[in-house]
Amino acid sequence: MSVTLLAGSATASVAVATETPAAAPAAATVAPTAPVENLIVGYKSSATEASSNTAAADDATAKGKKAGKKTKFDRRLGTGAALVNLGGATAPADAANVMAQFRADPDVAYVEPDTRAYAMAVTPNDTEYAKQWDLFESTAGMNVPGAWDTTTGSGVTVAVIDTGYVAHSDVAPNIVAGYDFISTSAEARDGNGRDSNPADEGDWNATDGECGVGSKASTSSWHGTHVAGTIAAATNNSKGVAGIAYGAKIQPVRVLGKCGGATSDIVDAITWASGGSVAGVPANATPAKVINMSLGGSGTCGTSYQNAINAAVARGTTVVVAAGNSNANASGFSPASCNNVINVASTNRAGERSYYSNFGTIIDIAAPGGETRRATDTPGTVTTPENAILSTLNAGTTTPGAESYKPYQGTSMAAPHVAGLAALLKSAKSSLTPAQIEAAIKANARPLPGTCTGGCGAGIADAAATVAAVTSTTPPTGGFENTTDVAIGDNTTVESSITVSGVTGNAPATLKVGVNIVHSYIGDLKVDLVAPDGTVYTVHNRSGGSTDNINQVYTVNASSEVANGTWKLRVNDNAGGDTGKIDSWNLTF
Repeated sequence: MSVTLLAGSATASVAVATETPAAAPAAATVAPTAPVENLIVGYKSSATEASSNTAAADDATAKGKKAGKKTKFDRRLGTGAALVNLGGATAPADAANVMAQFRADPDVAYVEPDTRAYAMAVTPNDTEYAKQWDLFESTAGMNVPGAWDTTTGSGVTVAVIDTGYVAHSDVAPNIVAGYDFISTSAEARDGNGRDSNPADEGDWNATDGECGVGSKASTSSWHGTHVAGTIAAATNNSKGVAGIAYGAKIQPVRVLGKCGGATSDIVDAITWASGGSVAGVPANATPAKVINMSLGGSGTCGTSYQNAINAAVARGTTVVVAAGNSNANASGFSPASCNNVINVASTNRAGERSYYSNFGTIIDIAAPGGETRRATDTPGTVTTPENAILSTLNAGTTTPGAESYKPYQGTSMAAPHVAGLAALLKSAKSSLTPAQIEAAIKANARPLPGTCTGGCGAGIADAAATVAAVTSTTPPTGGFENTTDVAIGDNTTVESSITVSGVTGNAPATLKVGVNIVHSYIGDLKVDLVAPDGTVYTVHNRSGGSTDNINQVYTVNASSEVANGTWKLRVNDNAGGDTGKIDSWNLTF
């Protein structure tokens, strides 16, 4: 079987160490330049106010009175300094007057305004960033900048199984060694079969019908480079575009050449990229924790694909695939119809399903894929390039030319958005399994603001919300939690309880059940939520194979259950050889 890339039409884009100064004396403290609510006052250790809150309170009141402000001692900081409240937002000049009273006191070591700090993930300075609506627009963007406060994907390698990589300075800093898996010299256009050079030699077709009945002559797509830029283009380098996981590394794995690529080559690429062994191919020195496959063909998932994907996931690699661009049910396309993948549909700038995107119940999530034309526009035209996905490309029509940037549309563009998010999650919490990454992305998606006939999964992926969820150490507002460890032995059943009170009426139809189980083989486990009346809701039933740990949020329709009462998490270990514990769990009403 041959597969092809899943992108649509494109159009051109507007394309010496310093010394650390000595600490200034208290008298030289800089005056505030913005309204101030509190001051931080450090007293010398010999001063009574350094150890007595009463003395510090009296001193704050007295000094405020001299400056014409009603000040008061608030609390003692961990450093021993006193926090002095100015009675609300105070003009810089008035705050400076109060500070002057403290500075004049020989018992005061220092006084400074209680200023505010802000997240350092500032807007990238990449010159084309303003055109990347898919990252930041509130309607249909993926809310990526909010995730950068926590993670940029460092420490994670993402394999882009695609056309290979054509050199581009905006991606080059994040490239690691890949491989060319195209077996046939004519399709590879590099004069040989498989080799260690994944350079994209171009996938153009000179004449109609060259790649089968109905195929059309075309220029080279440089598809893999466009996908790579979306995932991990270098960022804050004052040029081009910003990558979603710009701290991650890209491993180009070439499988698509002239007339697409063979399943046999793609299966080997999946195996190698995830750290498996392929005969005749050197071991992968930097196995990928995320694989992106923006490719596909017609037909349901075959055993060859499924076996390779299952093995990759068992090695801890998250596999992200494009749903397809045929405006049809994704169940008829492969690898979109395979199990153990994150299947991604495409949305446009209005938050609707892109007119070309495949759909269906097997879609897991949607992400921006853009539209270079409206569904009603003449096929082949480019009328709305600003509404597509801008990324790194090449200007060569057949062989490589100058590097460039262009907007593309397609589920090929949607999938790398989710692959980039998977890299952010894995970087933020390295213990996450592929199943946990998928569950987190789906649980924290937001509804499409537009329509999706046929089904677009859990909604539009939300990077900031998902990263926040996997890094949070406390249950959400309105939650109840049990953090007491409960050991899980071989072939045993254990329970952990949460008593809920103060909730009116029944539980919701979207009761969130957060489960954190540490276990070396989750395929042994059956996990049930037991309602106060004894009704059992199974949330995990011996899935996940040999992967370890469950850290997921499940959604349970518990609307028939009274909320108040004792809820239980029941865990049944069904085999020997692996043990663990319930680390914590929570309920959110």
